[in-house]
Amino acid sequence: MTVLLALDTATEACSVALLRDGAVLSRYDVIPRLHAQRVLPMVQELLDEAGLTASDIDAIAFGRGPGAFTGVRIAIGVVQGLAFALDRPVLPVSDLAVIAQRAYRETSTTRVAVAIDARMDEVYWGCYEHSHGEMRLVGREAVLPPEQVPLPHWSDSEWSGAGTGWGYADRIPHAPRSILADLLPHAQDMLTLAANAWARGEALPAESAQPIYLRDNVATPKKT
Repeated sequence: MTVLLALDTATEACSVALLRDGAVLSRYDVIPRLHAQRVLPMVQELLDEAGLTASDIDAIAFGRGPGAFTGVRIAIGVVQGLAFALDRPVLPVSDLAVIAQRAYRETSTTRVAVAIDARMDEVYWGCYEHSHGEMRLVGREAVLPPEQVPLPHWSDSEWSGAGTGWGYADRIPHAPRSILADLLPHAQDMLTLAANAWARGEALPAESAQPIYLRDNVATPKKT
């Protein structure tokens, strides 16, 4: 019996999910600024519902970013605490990829350009294509002004946009016809990606639970 836990706090959404022998349980709430208070109780709720204890978990997946600096740090702190305490490996998953996977689950779209609002007049950007049950990165992830995003070489009918960064759709060249601008990461979809990574032997030790911000300057320095 393989048991995987996934959690994400990188955006306005806070979500956790539990995979046990192919069955998935999840919790999802859009609760800005309340992630730190809710994420561990949500984990415990799922374990109780499944009749499991934390020691039954085989590995812990988490949203490694990009996303809000504070939100990503919350996930890292929780995951490292659990992973070290339980002596379990971790599975870092891109939040851009999670949004793409959710778009595929909800709409069956197989090509998705994901944009998360990165503030500072930029977006976190990545393009994904469905292959063998999961959304896989085409090119690279980046943080860029909307006008400079690298567009996929797909016709308008072949791809969709997803994520809060598509609030800048009027500034992104050649936007697709279908845009899911309110889509946020969901731990249920993270489990799909994490389960494939687990099967490929890509789990890492707890100390490797590190954030990916894409932007070097994650905070604006105070003026002196």
